[in-house]
Amino acid sequence: MPLDSTTTGIGVARPTILIDGAEDSSLVGGLKYLLVIEKTDGFFRCEAKFGNWGPTSNSTDFLYFDRKVLDFGKEVQIKIDKEEIFKGKISAIEAEFPEAQSPEITILAEDALQNLRMTRRTRTFENITDANIFKKIASDHKLTGKSDVDSPTHKVLAQVNQSDLAFIRERARAVDAEIWLKDTELHVKTRSKRGKDKLKLKYGAQLREFCVKADLANQRTSVTASGWDVSSKKEIKFETKEGVISSELGSDESGIGILKKTFGEKKESIVHSAPINNQDARHLAESFMKTLARQFVVGRGVAEPNAKLRVGAFIELDGLGKIFNGKYYVAEIAHIFDNAKGFRTEFKAERLGIGK
Repeated sequence: MPLDSTTTGIGVARPTILIDGAEDSSLVGGLKYLLVIEKTDGFFRCEAKFGNWGPTSNSTDFLYFDRKVLDFGKEVQIKIDKEEIFKGKISAIEAEFPEAQSPEITILAEDALQNLRMTRRTRTFENITDANIFKKIASDHKLTGKSDVDSPTHKVLAQVNQSDLAFIRERARAVDAEIWLKDTELHVKTRSKRGKDKLKLKYGAQLREFCVKADLANQRTSVTASGWDVSSKKEIKFETKEGVISSELGSDESGIGILKKTFGEKKESIVHSAPINNQDARHLAESFMKTLARQFVVGRGVAEPNAKLRVGAFIELDGLGKIFNGKYYVAEIAHIFDNAKGFRTEFKAERLGIGK
């Protein structure tokens, strides 16, 4: 059943904040600004600013400089109602002393992918699939690897002075996959296998604002990946066309189809990579074509705060006219609170086509 959020009503006024598992109402009351960001390449981060001046046990003083509540390494959880939108550990503390205003303190927190970001290595992998690389790196950080990707077996893959996070991001892009962390599980899946939930948003109801553009500038009618097979001494070449996106397109008219009909054939060749076999060339070409195709329609919106509105969800947008009504994929999320506009969820959404 789709998750229906088209009804009007008052949204959540403020998020819930927990430190080391305990809810802290004083932090909620003193919250001045909150930002929680989620993207398709993983690594959630959170920024929260609080007032830092008020009554203490014996006098009026700084509230949080004793580090009893806010300190490095403490776990921060942010929830909308009872649903978690962020969990990570404090990695930075910032103080501000503005003129004619009370002092403020800001904490910056990152999820457990911080460990992968801060671990840089040079090493090689032999006779291994990308799926097994993801599981190996997850295990290195005491995480459980949950990968569901179609990838070739590589004779040799090198991680050269890269962080573990940068390396798995590179490999995920190569096989058209996205990364996210859930508790102690590192998930790597293709978009078609990730998006399950569908959220309904209507302009004028739960969808406060939306700006959308359909742009042919980066669309191509075909993509070719070329290389050289050393063992057989033969050229490798694989060309992919619109059919590679058919399973995601539905009844919409794709940017690829509109480009071909309007401006004719516009082809692209991949020259920055060197596939070593036909399977490798196919993955490169198809992944690049899908990335381009998904950028045909890109919209940015502001909605009522909603924990279900997150990267990997499909949203059904209504009230935008027959061209832009329809299903979008959420590619980026920012849950934001401030004293000017209150609590809201901003998002970036992508779509391969427009309504006919």
